[in-house]
Amino acid sequence: MPGMSEHHHHHDHGGDKHAVHLALVQRLRAQAAEVNRLAAGLDETALATRSVPEKWSMKELICHFRRMETIFGDRFTRMLTEEITIVPYESPDGDDVFLAMTRRPAADVLAEFLSEREALCRQLEGLTPAQWHRKAKHPQFPHYDLHFQVEYMAHHEAHHIYQLFQRRVPFGKLPH
Repeated sequence: MPGMSEHHHHHDHGGDKHAVHLALVQRLRAQAAEVNRLAAGLDETALATRSVPEKWSMKELICHFRRMETIFGDRFTRMLTEEITIVPYESPDGDDVFLAMTRRPAADVLAEFLSEREALCRQLEGLTPAQWHRKAKHPQFPHYDLHFQVEYMAHHEAHHIYQLFQRRVPFGKLPH
């Protein structure tokens, strides 16, 4: 990687690991901006249209992003203050909070997502390296800590951003 000195891997002083944490936060910011870009220029009807049959509309994906922001945010807060066992979020379709969101204007849900994301990013930027490594128990992941959860969040979201992109394509030229 550019800017890395030759002896970098021999003695880590903690700063380099923390740089990885801060880079993850920037990734979460960039992904939220990408969600916003892909939704730009479309009205409620377009966003709510299932452009891929039997699959979530762009609006439903946006509601999922917004819902996960709360779920992950609550999880981070609890992980920092308690010894917890994570209960995985299994089924959006049976989630009343998610379903209620889908009945609200997509623009409102998107604005909330962007605002919650920025608040979460600021919270994460304020954490110490030790806080990033606060552990929790998780039924599927033996080595589970806050850093892992943030990375999981980024990958999970990236998968859905690809879906958002696929749903956006039928509506014409992508926004710049």
